[in-house]
Amino acid sequence: MKAWLKSGSPWIWLNGGAVAMCMIMVVGLIGLIAVRGFGHFWPANIAQIEITNEQGEQIVVMGEIVRSQTIPSAVARDAGNEVPEDIDMVTRYLVKQGNRDQTGRDFVWYLELGMGEFTYPLDAYQIERREWGNFYGQPVALLREGEIVSTPQQSGFWRDMQAALDRSLKLHQEIQRLERRQIGRINSGLEQLRLDTRRLDLRDVSGPEREAEDARIAAARAELDAQYEELRVELDALKAAQRRDTLQMVTAEGAQVDLSMAQIVRVTAPNGMSVPAKMGQYMERLWEFMSDNPREANTEGGIFPAIFGTVTMVFIMSIIVTPFGILAAIYLREYAKQGLMTRVIRISVYNLAGVPSIVYGVFGLGFFVYFLGGSLDRLFYEAALPTPTFGTPGLFWASLTLALLTLPIVIVSTEEGLARIPSTIRQGSLALGATKAETLWKVIVPLATPAMMTGLILAIARAAGEVAPLMLVGVVKLAPTLPVDGTFPFVHLERKIMHLGFHIYDVGFQSSNAEAARPLVYATALVLVMLIVVLNLTAISIRNRLRERYRNASD
Repeated sequence: MKAWLKSGSPWIWLNGGAVAMCMIMVVGLIGLIAVRGFGHFWPANIAQIEITNEQGEQIVVMGEIVRSQTIPSAVARDAGNEVPEDIDMVTRYLVKQGNRDQTGRDFVWYLELGMGEFTYPLDAYQIERREWGNFYGQPVALLREGEIVSTPQQSGFWRDMQAALDRSLKLHQEIQRLERRQIGRINSGLEQLRLDTRRLDLRDVSGPEREAEDARIAAARAELDAQYEELRVELDALKAAQRRDTLQMVTAEGAQVDLSMAQIVRVTAPNGMSVPAKMGQYMERLWEFMSDNPREANTEGGIFPAIFGTVTMVFIMSIIVTPFGILAAIYLREYAKQGLMTRVIRISVYNLAGVPSIVYGVFGLGFFVYFLGGSLDRLFYEAALPTPTFGTPGLFWASLTLALLTLPIVIVSTEEGLARIPSTIRQGSLALGATKAETLWKVIVPLATPAMMTGLILAIARAAGEVAPLMLVGVVKLAPTLPVDGTFPFVHLERKIMHLGFHIYDVGFQSSNAEAARPLVYATALVLVMLIVVLNLTAISIRNRLRERYRNASD
């Protein structure tokens, strides 16, 4: 036994077991997130339940069975339910009954006491709406301008309803295009004319020059107003056409509700769908989650603006932090005199890596936003004041703050890479007649490139997951426009952005509908993890290519 212990084999097994446990925990965590998050998009069957309440009244509930719990009877009594004293434990079901505009609640707990059997009617519809969440009910008729077009008793009802819905969705896309692009362009033009007038006032321009400028501005404004009037007429016609069709539904309680097709996103009848049909619906919903804009206070719709904002911010951060971090490391290792001051600077860099991220956010808000941004506004955007342009949190300041936060990581990694290069390589280059600068930039730096990429990988991994500093310097709950679009100058660094990390925080802790937000927290968390993995794998691939390239060159 002593010989076996001295051989080191136990430590090998111990390390292998620790690595295996870590891998199991990581895979288990990601699997849990994936099941809890992406399982939300599977079309669940709609149950109809008859319940006898405490007053002996029969009520009918329709919705999705989210989960069940077995709880002590005392807990149920504390919640206001009447439970017989001889019952110790009772099961309750959480039902997503939707119809929030009718009942005021999306999710309701129901005790199994007095609950009849679950039935799954084939004509139970789940209707996703732009507002008020899902609607659950059974169809009555499809109306067009108040007249009945089709009823469920007719064979072509589902086809007619889907055709009306497709038409409404196409009209909605056209309305969005007009509002965001063409009307947005007109609004930008009007704002630019307002700033032109403001600049003339600030410069005290008068006389013929002022008259000519005023005439130009008035003509341009009149042209934009005329274009807007044409678009407004077209927009009103599209909205009227979108409201043409109405789906008449009846709730489980028997109330009749008219739903305009303009407010409907999707209609499904999951109880009658086959497994392949549900799989197709699942992929459609998952794609919508990845590519659409959020709705209903971020509890419905997609997360595309958050994905786009995260990737854009990390990309700009990488462009900023890489040259500064590499140059600082090269100076400290290759040029700075190795004395007390250099050691103090190096220790300070190491300590900066451990500073809480919220401190960087406070610094970014005070120095970057208020000081630098305010100065830029006074120098270049005086006409827009008091409305700030760069003197308010935005994409550029968020990226710059993250660059400052990750700068020590890049410096330390690069410096360690430079230190690992043998001195014989430097001496050989100098002996062949190369200058110190040529040796550095043509020999040493290329060999240290993999270490630089390692620093960048670590910086990306930390920056993509940060939330606290971003809340102060540019990330918001909902950003109506992306920082990159077709309007000059195309990349708008002053705009606020959405971020996956902040989206998780907002949906998980700030949402008024916690049950609806729960699966989206898991789904968004998994998307964030996968995004970080993709970014890191890309950087690792580049690092490996560089390593092989310069290894072959050195051979």
